[in-house]
Amino acid sequence: MNRQRSLLSNWATGVAAFLLLVANTLACCTVLFLLALVKLLVPLARVRAPLDRALNAVATCWVTGNGVWMRLTQRTEWDIQGSADLDTSRWYIVACNHQSWVDIFVLQRMLNRRVPLLKFFLKRELLYVPVMGLAWWALDFPFMRRHSKRTLRADPRRAIDDAETSRRACAKFSRVPTSVMNFVEGTRLTSRKQAAQASPYRHLLKPKTGAMVASLETLGDKFSAMLDVTIIYPGGVPTFWDFLCGRVPRIVVRYRQVAIPSVARDAQRSAAQVRASLAGWLARVWAEKDAQIESLVTGAPSGPAGSR
Repeated sequence: MNRQRSLLSNWATGVAAFLLLVANTLACCTVLFLLALVKLLVPLARVRAPLDRALNAVATCWVTGNGVWMRLTQRTEWDIQGSADLDTSRWYIVACNHQSWVDIFVLQRMLNRRVPLLKFFLKRELLYVPVMGLAWWALDFPFMRRHSKRTLRADPRRAIDDAETSRRACAKFSRVPTSVMNFVEGTRLTSRKQAAQASPYRHLLKPKTGAMVASLETLGDKFSAMLDVTIIYPGGVPTFWDFLCGRVPRIVVRYRQVAIPSVARDAQRSAAQVRASLAGWLARVWAEKDAQIESLVTGAPSGPAGSR
């Protein structure tokens, strides 16, 4: 009987949280779409910057509203530690490990109004998601194509599609301060994916540098730093429905600012040399992240990542 009551209570919490999320989304998107219509009908450079600021402000209100329903419906213990000197007037590139759709809400909650609005790289298929797809388009979120290995073998030129999309998006980001968010592993972590790619990390997949390199090439000196974020779910990786139902007892977040290597801005080096250098740098950051997760999960002293 107690178990049935608990399940019913969790289900009711999930429905309430979902309805509040939908109400918040529809209210904010109504305003967002009106601004997007102006953006579409008046494609003048001099109106784009103020329009972008207005669109970002509406999106920030959406994130704030989500924080309200989280406080009303969730009992999650948040353990967040990291840099205090963040600034909404600066540009950041944000790198984070990826385990669940919940990661996005965690990032938005912890960084809201501390850094500029997070802009994510999204799969192109998400453009057709009702309501949100149009909202992401209006906010200049970059939509990336995912080509199969067979397609790339047939037409290697397709490999540069995402890089070009990233560059075009980042050129738009240069108008107002932006946090360019990148789940550099490219997909959510699973043990099967770790085994398939022979990941050298205990808690992570191999990082990919393509979108990050394109961002650095386009925005250059605008980035103040890379914000390295690590998310851990001590009670197990939740689904989004688990999160809505309040079944996430604790979320641990650690974040730090990492200086971007000067090689990213070195015009004397070839693109291949820059990518190789940044790949090595990101691999070192990822090894430190893996050791940090191991320390937080097991309580053991932090050390270099080992093989799985």
